[in-house]
Amino acid sequence: MWGRWHIRSLSQWLASPPPVVVTLTGAGVIVLGLQIVVRPLTSLLLLGIYVGISAIVSGVANVIPDGGPSRWWRWLLAAFWVFGGAVVLVWLGRSLELLPQALAVLLILGGLATLVDVVSRGRFAQRLLAACWGSAQIVFGILSLTWPDATLLAVAIAFGIRTIAFGVALFARGAREWTGPNHSLIYQKSDAESRRRRSLLADSARCAFALVLVVTASAGWWVNDWLEDGAIVVDAFYYPPADTPAGHGQLIRWDDYRGEIPEGGTVQRILYTTRDAIGGDAVASGLVIRPIDPPPGPRPVVIWNHGTTGVAQGCAPSLRNKAATEWDIPAVEEALERGWVVVASDYSGQGAPGDFPYLIGKGEARSSLDGVLAAGELDDDLVLSPDTLVWGHSQGGHAALWTTQIAEDYTPGLNILGTAALAPVTDPYALGAEFTRGDSSPELTLLIAWVLVPYADTYWDVDLRDHVARGGRVMVREMAQRCPTEPGSIVSVLTALGVGMDRPLFVGDLTAGALGNRLQENAVTGPFGTPLFVAWGADDEILPPSLQQDFVDQQCQNGEQVRMEEYPGYGHLRILQPKSQFLPALIDWSEALLGRDSGALLERDSDALLNNCPR
Repeated sequence: MWGRWHIRSLSQWLASPPPVVVTLTGAGVIVLGLQIVVRPLTSLLLLGIYVGISAIVSGVANVIPDGGPSRWWRWLLAAFWVFGGAVVLVWLGRSLELLPQALAVLLILGGLATLVDVVSRGRFAQRLLAACWGSAQIVFGILSLTWPDATLLAVAIAFGIRTIAFGVALFARGAREWTGPNHSLIYQKSDAESRRRRSLLADSARCAFALVLVVTASAGWWVNDWLEDGAIVVDAFYYPPADTPAGHGQLIRWDDYRGEIPEGGTVQRILYTTRDAIGGDAVASGLVIRPIDPPPGPRPVVIWNHGTTGVAQGCAPSLRNKAATEWDIPAVEEALERGWVVVASDYSGQGAPGDFPYLIGKGEARSSLDGVLAAGELDDDLVLSPDTLVWGHSQGGHAALWTTQIAEDYTPGLNILGTAALAPVTDPYALGAEFTRGDSSPELTLLIAWVLVPYADTYWDVDLRDHVARGGRVMVREMAQRCPTEPGSIVSVLTALGVGMDRPLFVGDLTAGALGNRLQENAVTGPFGTPLFVAWGADDEILPPSLQQDFVDQQCQNGEQVRMEEYPGYGHLRILQPKSQFLPALIDWSEALLGRDSGALLERDSDALLNNCPR
C-alpha cells in the first residue's frame, strides 16, 4: 500500500510538476548546454560529465507534459536518454575515445524524439519546426560520424545547442506557469485579435527557424558530398598481387602515367618491391621520367625525393596531375634535354599500402634506391648508367641525404656522384625542439600529427598515448589520413584550430623518451664521401635557416665537399619553383659531377663549383 501510494504520488508529481521545478530544470539544462558549446575540450572528462547529466536530465524532462498526458513512447524515449547518459558517465574512465560516437548517437536519438512530436499534437508551425529540428539533429549526427576527428567538436557544439534549446523551452514553460496567475487579469483583458496576432507572430518565428534549419542541414550535407568527392582515389594499380617477386628493387608492374607530361619526355609509373624502415618486405610506387629520344648508351640517373605531401596512402605524388612537371620536380625539363632519366619514388606507404616512413631515413632511402633498380627492368630500350645523382627537397632533402648514406651497402651497383638537398630536414630532433618552443597553430598541429603517427606505426616503443591528450588519438590519426591538397584537409585545419583555441592536443615533451631517441636516430650525420649541394631560402617559414647552416658547418668540419647557397627573399617552396635562381646552379653542379666522373672536366676546374667550405 505504501509503495503504491509513493508510485502514484511520483506519477502525479511528474504529470504536474511545480513551475519552480520546471524553471530551475530548464535553467540547469541551459547552463550545461552553454558549457558544452563554449569550452568543448577544456576537459574531456568534464565534457562527458556534462553530456551524461544533460542526457539524464533531458530524459527525465521528456516525460514532463506540456498540456497533455505523457504517452508511452515518451517514457520509452526517456528511458533511452537516461540509459545513454548513464553509459557515458560509466564508460568515461575506460574509453574517452568512444565519447564522440556516444555524442553522435545521442544527437540522433534526440532527433528521433523530436520527430515523434510531429505526429503527436500541436499547431502546424509547431509540427513543422519539430520536423525540421529533429531532421537537422539526425543529419548532423550522421555527418559527425563521417568525420571522426571533427566529431568531438561538431557533435559537442550541436549537442550543446540542442541542450540549450531544450532548456530554453523548459525555462519558458516553467516561467509562464509560474508567473501566469499573477497576470491573469492582463490575459483576461486581452482581446481575441491580440491573441491571434501573438500566435501568428510565434508561428512566423517557428517557420523562419525551421527554414534556417533546413538550409543549414542541406548545406552541411552538400559540404560533406563536396569533401568526399574531392578525396584522392587510389586505383587498383597500386595494390600488389598476393605473390610479389622476392628481394628488393624488383619491378611488379608498370603503366603509362595519366597526368601532365614534361616537354621532351615520357612518363611511366611503376610498382616495385622494397624494404621498409625496419627491414621488412614492402612495396613502393613511383614515376620514371625519360627523354623521348635519348642519346645512345647508358643514361645517367637523377633520383628525385619529394617533399612533404602528407602521410596517407592517397598523398602519393604519382596520383597527382602535375607530379612529373617542373612545378613538382625542379629542372626536370633541363634534365631531359641532357638525356638524364629521373626516377621519383612515392616512398613505401604512399600509393602502395603500408607504413609511410615520414622523416624515417632508412625507409625513405630504400624506397628511392629500389626505384632505380626497378626502373632498370622496364624494357630493353632503357639502359641506365650506374652514375647517379640524388636530389631532394624538405622531407625529400632528408631522404636524399639518407639515400647517399646507405647506398654503398644497400645498392652497391649504383655509383652515387653527389647529393643536392634543398631546404632539407637534417635533424628531426632539433626541428621537433624548435616546433615545440613555438606557439600552437593549425599548421604546426598537422605537422606534429604527421610525424607522430608514422613514428608510432613504425617503432614499437613510440606510443601516441604518451604524447596526445586523452581522447585525442582519433583526431590525430584522422588528421594523418588526409592530404593537404584535398578538400577534406579543411576539416583537419578547422579541428586543429578548434583544439588550439581550447586546449593543447599534444602533451608533454615531444622530444623526450622513446620518440626523442627515435628522432635522434634519424638525424643525417654522414659520412657521404661525395659532394653535397645544400641550398635554402633565407626567409624559409617552415625550417629555420639556422639548422641548415649548422648542418653545413658540421659537414665542412667533417671534411666533406660542400657547396652551400642561401637565397635572400626565398621561402620554403620558392627555391625549387620555375625561374628560381637555384635551378641553373643545380644543373651546372650536376653537369660538373657527371663531367668530372667521365674525365671531361679537370679536378681543379670543378672544385670551385663543388666546394665553398671556409678554408
